[in-house]
Amino acid sequence: MRRIACLLAVIGLAGCITPSIPIPPPDPAQMRFVIDVTAEEAVFEYPPTSNFEDGVVFIYNRDRGVGIIEAARPDGSVGPTAPVPALGGEQISVTFQLEEYSVSTCVRVREGAQDPTAYCDI
Repeated sequence: MRRIACLLAVIGLAGCITPSIPIPPPDPAQMRFVIDVTAEEAVFEYPPTSNFEDGVVFIYNRDRGVGIIEAARPDGSVGPTAPVPALGGEQISVTFQLEEYSVSTCVRVREGAQDPTAYCDI
């Protein structure tokens, strides 16, 4: 009888755990890059969003194998960041990491707002 009571208690506690709701990945249309062709580097910006408040952002050039890590502001905005080596057309992965999860989007970088249909070759 005691085992059944323990089992029911464990099952009851498991029912109280609320699953986390995943957040959407970064929106390419909200990403902004400013490319310096002479220096072969780009800086990244992302507007405020509650989804990425106080997160960590990784901007990684998949073609060159280099990147940077920066902190998102308390409002979720990022940048302008330190420059990351990049030229137009290169594959840049933008990952936001929060305490419980990470979300990413990879785009073929271009000047200004990113094309939401120009994803990386994965």
